[in-house]
Order: sequence, then C-alpha cells, then structure tokens
Amino acid sequence: MASPTDPNGEKKEDIKAEQFRQFDVVTDDSDHSYTNWPKPTKGKPANGSDCFASRSSGVHKRIMREWKVLEKNLPDSIFVRAYERRVDLLRAAIVGPAGTPYHDGLFFFDLAFPPDYPTRPPHVHYRSFGLRINPNLYASGYVCLSLLNTWFGKANERWNPAESTVLQVLVSIQGLVLNSDPYFNEPGIGIFPGRVKNSIAYRENAFVLSCKTMVYLLRTPPKNFEAFIDSHFRERSRNILEACNAYVNGRVRVGLYTQSGSVSAPSSIKVSNNFKKTMRSWYPELVASFCRTGPSLGNLVEPLREELKTASSSAVHGGTKKEEKKTGSYKAITAKKKAAETGIRNVIGKLKGILGFNKVGKKKEKANTDRIEVNSS
Repeated sequence: MASPTDPNGEKKEDIKAEQFRQFDVVTDDSDHSYTNWPKPTKGKPANGSDCFASRSSGVHKRIMREWKVLEKNLPDSIFVRAYERRVDLLRAAIVGPAGTPYHDGLFFFDLAFPPDYPTRPPHVHYRSFGLRINPNLYASGYVCLSLLNTWFGKANERWNPAESTVLQVLVSIQGLVLNSDPYFNEPGIGIFPGRVKNSIAYRENAFVLSCKTMVYLLRTPPKNFEAFIDSHFRERSRNILEACNAYVNGRVRVGLYTQSGSVSAPSSIKVSNNFKKTMRSWYPELVASFCRTGPSLGNLVEPLREELKTASSSAVHGGTKKEEKKTGSYKAITAKKKAAETGIRNVIGKLKGILGFNKVGKKKEKANTDRIEVNSS
C-alpha cells in the first residue's frame, strides 16, 4: 500500500481509523463555522466574566457534563472534537449508515452552544459544500430538526432543557435524517402521486451528492480531521467503488450494497440514465481522490467506465431492437398494403371479365397481331 499524499505530493500522517479517538480536545478552531460568532452579550455570571470561560458558571458546568457524556457514550460511527480555548464550540463527523444512500460517507457538523444553554438547543451548521444531500440538510448548512427547534414537531420531539443532550442531536441526525428513504423526510410528500418513483430518483441523487462530498472532503478536509478522513476513505474506497459499479449496472438497489456484494433483487434493477451519466462523470474524480490516500484499488481504477460502455452498448442494442421493431412493423404494413392492392386488382379483373372488357381487349390485341403479320408478308 502506498503512503498517502496531499494534492502537492507531500506525504501525510498515516493512521488507521480505529486509532483516531472518538472524542478529544484540540486547540485549532480557525476553520470552525462559528469561530467569528459575536461574543455573547448575555448569559454572564454575576461577576461579569464570560459565561463560557468562567468555570463557576452554570453554562460552563453543563458543557463539561456534555463532554463527559460524549466521551463515554459516542457510537462507533460518530467522532467529536471539542476546543480547549472555545468550550462553546464542537465539531462532529458522522459516518453514513449502512443500508442508506449515504453509506461509507462522512458528514461534518459544527456546533455552538448559546450563552443561555441549555435553555436553548445548540446551533448546528452542516458543512455542505453547497450540496443539499437531504431534505433536512440545506445547501446553506441549515439543519432542519425538531430536536433543534428548527422544525415544528410534537412536544416530546423538541428540545427539552432538562433532558436533551448533544449526543441525542448527533444520533438523531445519523438515524433519523441520514436514513434509507430520505425523500420521505419532507413532510406530507408521501401523499403525492409518483412517490415510489420519486423516492428512487432521490436515493440516486443522494448517493451522487454523497460521492461528491467525499471528493470535496478529501480536497479540503476540516481541521483536526485530516488524518482521519484519509484513513477512513483509504479503508473504504474499494467498497465505495464496488458499490458505484453495482448501482450503475443494476445489480443492487442504490444504498443497499454491502461488502459481501449481496444484491437486493434477483432481477436487474432499472437505473435512470441521468444517474449513469453523472456517475460516469464523477467516478474518475472519486478514483483520483482515493488514490491520493494510498489504497490498493487494483482493477477498480477503470471498471465503471468499461461497464458503462457495456451498458451503453446494451442501450444501443436496445435502440437497434426498437428500430428493428419499427422496420418490421413497416414491412408488415407494406406487405398488407400490397396484398390489398393485389386483391383489388383481382376483383377489378373479375369485373372486367364479367363485363366483357377482357374479351374486347383480347380481340383488339388479335387484330393488331393480324395487321402486323399481313404487313410483314
């Protein structure tokens, strides 16, 4: 396996994903979405000091409890970094769940505690790269979730200062937002016609945008996660590329590929031409990005393009068959018209015979023949 390199060709730190601590405290917050957030003007303790800096403030104590909960209870697929000088900030990386169009992807969220925390929920910004991969995750970074009070919901679904935690927010995003059928995250969408077809199209698009997000993350990784991102995609790149091939060629329904390569249906699955075209365009980008992390991809470097040619040729053959069908239909119609014309001529011939036209014609022909013979003699 080659050593990972950055876009400038320099070697980068090489770690394994399992060596990356799930919760840790770091110092560099320079690229955090809320770094330049205005300093709080309220929520200060009695002595007038910053509520986040003063260890005696209720806000600081509650945030420290959040740190402990995260350190002890984070699931294996969520990673969090807190900041030594900015205890009001957090950054989380969520691994896309298996069985969804987000599988094997990484999704980053920047969090900021308000000065009156936990009266209000934390502010959450999704690092979207300008892509809307989900009805709840806007291209602007806005996160729509009842638990954050950014969407209407039942009372028991909204933020509860006495019980709700950052851990619940992160787990909700992973389990409720990044799900297998994100199309139906949009309220009321299930009542409209064509929902099944639209859901399939949305899954395809979500997978494409997830792949684009992978490329963008590898190009500009969030600070303090650079080595983890490289390691994650170095270990999962083969699975991701195999999934791309399986989806494009209709062997597996989008989102359901597993490392065992199990298929979701015994027959070939219909895939939209738009999905094939987009994946054909982005697959080389994925390969190039993954190669810089140092994996051994073997024959996965080019197969999608080749299989797409096969798929394209099938499409061509399909078009040929259609043309053949059209040609066959034309021939059949032509044959019928000729048969009809022949039948009409036969009927007309019989009528002429009945009316004596044929006999008159034969007599004229005989008379002409006799004249020719006389003249020749």
